[in-house]
Amino acid sequence: MDAEKAHDLGLRLIAGGFVSARLADLPSLDCAAFGTSLPHPVGLAAGFDKDGVALEGLYGLGFAFVEVGTVTPQPQPGNERPRMFRLPEHEAIINRLGFNSQGARAVARNLERTDVPMPYGINIGKNKWTSNEDAWMDYRDAARMLKHYGQYFAINVSSPNTPGLRALQSRDELARIVDAVRTVGVDRPVFVKVSPDQADDELVEIAQFATTAGVGLIATNTTISRTGIDSNGAGGLSGRPLRERALEVCRLLRQSAGVGTELIAVGGISTGQDLVERMEAGATACQIYTSFVYRGPEAVRLIVEESAAFR
Repeated sequence: MDAEKAHDLGLRLIAGGFVSARLADLPSLDCAAFGTSLPHPVGLAAGFDKDGVALEGLYGLGFAFVEVGTVTPQPQPGNERPRMFRLPEHEAIINRLGFNSQGARAVARNLERTDVPMPYGINIGKNKWTSNEDAWMDYRDAARMLKHYGQYFAINVSSPNTPGLRALQSRDELARIVDAVRTVGVDRPVFVKVSPDQADDELVEIAQFATTAGVGLIATNTTISRTGIDSNGAGGLSGRPLRERALEVCRLLRQSAGVGTELIAVGGISTGQDLVERMEAGATACQIYTSFVYRGPEAVRLIVEESAAFR
């Protein structure tokens, strides 16, 4: 089955409550992030439930939190299909979805109907047709429509699938976007999601910005690197091949940011050992995506239980 069709079918089954999993009670993994107590550090990264339609079902799979989105202010279909490809031999996925989104108003309606005790964040981005010069207005508008929902906001300036988006990771652009989001009355923690393909000195500058601006960091988005991968298809690569670079970026950001800067780690987290390594590298919490696809509904339980052997 086409990878995106499989994803859509799985999301519908989860949303309908047809998929569940058992999660072991491991109170020693209790932690806190974005001002919220969590039973364990494993959340679901943005990109799986883009429109906030399956939070109740995802809660039943044991996730400690979920990041909805990426949500754009106006609806957009994303890039042409096919645009998602599985590489099972690498435990990886390549996607070039391009921020397909129902739009912020529709997502707000979805979240209004949601009744779930699990915390969630909202990942926001700009519409494809919006210039970088005006991008801050898209982030502002999305935040305004969604500001009453979720426990945190994530600013996505690092997807490789929207032309020019990664140029918004400069200090000046980030400052303008963060200010715009806060100006509309967002009173929740704000995070910036960064690219693993940025040079180390650029990442250090982003960490320093985060410290002074009082925002958190999510490290990392997908990569355009194809090192060790027998595929040159366009799009962002996630999964096992991203593990080492994502871990390096996590360590670098932790070393470069102030002690109060929260850091959510994502990218190549597939096992309990990966989880422990990210937490030891300074992560406040972690997210998975591709390992959820490959390990299935029991992914959270397996990773949490496996981590006990490495603590």
